[in-house]
Amino acid sequence: MSLSGPKSSKTHAARIAEIEGVQVPDRQGADALTLAQLLDHFRVPGVSVAVIDDFEVAWTKSWGMADAQSGAPATDETLYQAASISKPVAAMATLKASQLGLFGLDQDVNTILKSWKLPDEPFGGGAVVTPRMLMSHTSGLGDGFGFPGYEPGEPLPTILQILDGQAPSPLPAVRLARPAMTAYQYSGGAIEIEQLMLTDTVGAPFAKIMHDWVLQPLGMTSSTFEQPLPARLEDRAACAHDVSGAAMGAPWHVYPEQAAAGLWTTPGDVAKFVVDVQRTLSGRSSLVLDRATARNLITPVGVGPFAVGFLVSRKGEGWYFEHDGDNWGYKAQAIGHVAKGYGVVIMTNGDNGGSVMAEIQGRVAASYGWDLLDKPLLR
Repeated sequence: MSLSGPKSSKTHAARIAEIEGVQVPDRQGADALTLAQLLDHFRVPGVSVAVIDDFEVAWTKSWGMADAQSGAPATDETLYQAASISKPVAAMATLKASQLGLFGLDQDVNTILKSWKLPDEPFGGGAVVTPRMLMSHTSGLGDGFGFPGYEPGEPLPTILQILDGQAPSPLPAVRLARPAMTAYQYSGGAIEIEQLMLTDTVGAPFAKIMHDWVLQPLGMTSSTFEQPLPARLEDRAACAHDVSGAAMGAPWHVYPEQAAAGLWTTPGDVAKFVVDVQRTLSGRSSLVLDRATARNLITPVGVGPFAVGFLVSRKGEGWYFEHDGDNWGYKAQAIGHVAKGYGVVIMTNGDNGGSVMAEIQGRVAASYGWDLLDKPLLR
C-alpha cells in the first residue's frame, strides 16, 4: 500500500479503513461485508484499487490473490489486463498525432491509411469515416466487437487479417453497416483501424508508439501494450478466473488487438493517466496533450454517449469521463470527474468482478463525499 499526504482532516488511511470495513452492520448483503468478505461473496480472487483526490493519485491498495491456484497475493505491482480501458489510452496517442499535424480528427481515414483501406460505404451520399468517428463509435461500423483473445502459443492474426476477417481471426470482417454519424454502436474494429492509422502514419510498432508518446511521459512504468506479455513481466501478472473464482486453463488470453484490448497495467498507472487528463483539462499539465486537444476526450460528438475515447456521463451533480474493461477473466473500470480532480480505478482478475467494482466505487464516493456515483446494483 502507498499513501500520499491527506488533503482533509481525515487521513487516506482512515478512509481506506472505512472502505474495506463493514458498511452497515445490521443489514443483509454487501453492506454487511468487509472488502475481503466481498471478494469471497462474489468469488473474485483479487482486486486492486487506486483513488484519485485533488488531482493526484492519493493511494493504491490491493486485496486477495493474483492467482487462486498458487495463492500468490495481489499487490500494488500486480499487472492486470485493462481490456477496453486500452481504448482511451490509445486515443491519447491518436490525439497527439493530430496535435502534431500528422492528420486531422475530421479527415477521411482512407486518406490517412497506407497499408489498408476501409471499403467504400454502400449507402450513397459519399460520406466519409473520420478518426473522431472511429474513437466515438459513430463511424457506422457494424462489428460490435469485443475480442475473445487467444491462448498463449496460438497463432495470432495480423491487424490486416483482423480487419478483413481472415484466419486465424475467428471474427467477421470490419465493415460499414450504416452511414456514419447516424447511430452509436460500440466497435472494437473501429479502434483497430485507429491502431493501423497510427502505425501507418508514424512508421513504428504500436506498442513503441504508446510507450514513447503516452506511457513514458506519464510515468506509467508498469504498463505495456506489448502482446503477448513479455516473459520478463509474467511473474507480475494476475491470472484470469471465471465467475466461480476458478482458474480458466490458460493463465490469460493474448490480444493482438492492442489498441482495443491489449494494455497490461496497474490501477496506479491508469490513475496517472486519468490524473493527467484532469490536469491537462484544468491547464496544469501538457505532458502529452495541450488543453484544447485534450478537450476532445470529454466532448461528446453528438451521437451517443462517447467523446473521443471516453464515455461522458452525468452522475448526481457531477460530470465524469469513464471507461470499463471486460476481457476473458478480467474486469476493470476507470472514472474521473471532469473538473474536480477526483476519481477511482479498479481492476479485478475475475469474471464476476463487476459486482465488486460497483460496491467499491460506491464506498469510495461515500467516504470522500464525492458527487454521487452509481449506487451498487447488488445488495
